[in-house]
Amino acid sequence: MKVVLVNPPTTAPLETVATLGLKAPPLGLAYVAAAVRKEGHDVSIIDSPALDISHHKLGEILQRESPDVIGVTSTTPTIYDAMKAVTIAKDFCPDSITVLGGCHITSLPEDTLAECKSLDIGVIGEGEATIVDLLRALETKKPLSEVDGIVYRNKEKVVKTRPRRLIENLDEIPFPARDLLPLDRYTILGERHRLGNILTSRGCPFRCIFCSSSQFYGRRFRARSPKNVVDEIEELISKYKIKSFEIVDDNFTVDKKRAIEIAEEIIKRGLQIWWACGSRVDLISRELLQIMKKAGCGLIYYGIESGSERILSILRKGITLEQAKSAIKWAKEVGIEVMGSFIIGVPGETKEDVMKTIKFAKESGIDFAQFTAMTPYPGTEIYEIAKKEGLLTTNDWSRYTTITPVMRTKELTVEEISKLVGLAYRKFYLSFSFIYKQLAKKRLKWIWPVLKNNLGLITPARKK
Repeated sequence: MKVVLVNPPTTAPLETVATLGLKAPPLGLAYVAAAVRKEGHDVSIIDSPALDISHHKLGEILQRESPDVIGVTSTTPTIYDAMKAVTIAKDFCPDSITVLGGCHITSLPEDTLAECKSLDIGVIGEGEATIVDLLRALETKKPLSEVDGIVYRNKEKVVKTRPRRLIENLDEIPFPARDLLPLDRYTILGERHRLGNILTSRGCPFRCIFCSSSQFYGRRFRARSPKNVVDEIEELISKYKIKSFEIVDDNFTVDKKRAIEIAEEIIKRGLQIWWACGSRVDLISRELLQIMKKAGCGLIYYGIESGSERILSILRKGITLEQAKSAIKWAKEVGIEVMGSFIIGVPGETKEDVMKTIKFAKESGIDFAQFTAMTPYPGTEIYEIAKKEGLLTTNDWSRYTTITPVMRTKELTVEEISKLVGLAYRKFYLSFSFIYKQLAKKRLKWIWPVLKNNLGLITPARKK
């Protein structure tokens, strides 16, 4: 079959684009494309944001391609763009089967299918095995009811099939089909740069109330073998000339032994690379950071979330501020830079709690900070809390970007949350210590675009 996979044109003000000028490869689509190609189908990817393709232009391209199946990916803030892309696809290619995947339809499958009349089938959860089974069913005219992990329309009735089992052996999944992506069109800080993003594990066993990733990949930690991971790194170096990577796992260090083995394999093969990853602060040791640094790790992302122990408890984060301080200290000692992420607008959080968070961020020694408004994505516990307590202030999914508050709390209005996020950015990034450190590292040219892109946050809102 002929399959075209689409990353839809984006109109939502996504945080990574707005603040970092970042356009990254759609790794999920590349994984699905590799699985489809392995089955012998003709597959291509249209990455609309990277190629600056409009919805109408997308339709014209699809019409020329005339595929049997058109698959579109989306997140919650891009769901309207994705549904528009599906509608355009059906308008230009009425005989094509339209398929939608991603985290939003995974959380709200029936609602999404009902809302988008041009959508034929939705894929729930990780898509590599599901898309292969779906294509087989379409080719052989097998009933869709026999395909696990989908939602589809049977006349006027929306049908959801039984859940698909998670993929047990991640090493069996072929490497992402990066050759189908416009690798020279991706950007960081608005400048074109070949980006290497790698997923080495799936699933998060922890129970933070705001996490949407576990809805997609499950709560059970599944990991690729160190050899398989480093084989992919070598492919990125030799085939795609990429030497800087981001490991995009929710928690790279859940299995410390495996993380050490990956680092040792990089060292053993003599790979001269720079990479970043994310971790919980309670899954880190100085010894682990030492070998990660030796293997080329230059930046680690810690989800700290709050400078208030009380708020950490509400979030069910399962960490302490002392653990955060130790993890930061160890990283700095071995020469790895640290980015800390923090959430503002947690139910029960007062202005005093937010000031504790800002104080902690400034005094903890982290190099960079990310402050976001609490965003209750569908399927998360905080979403159910917000709905039950009437805290949601909008049903417009395009605003669920983490930039603009979409929920109030009993303690803070959305206006107050927005101002506190802005205050946090100003206090951290306009501090003498931050600017001095960046000047000392001769990075002002690199940092300035971030500050400029955040002017809406960093400068106080003007009175109307």
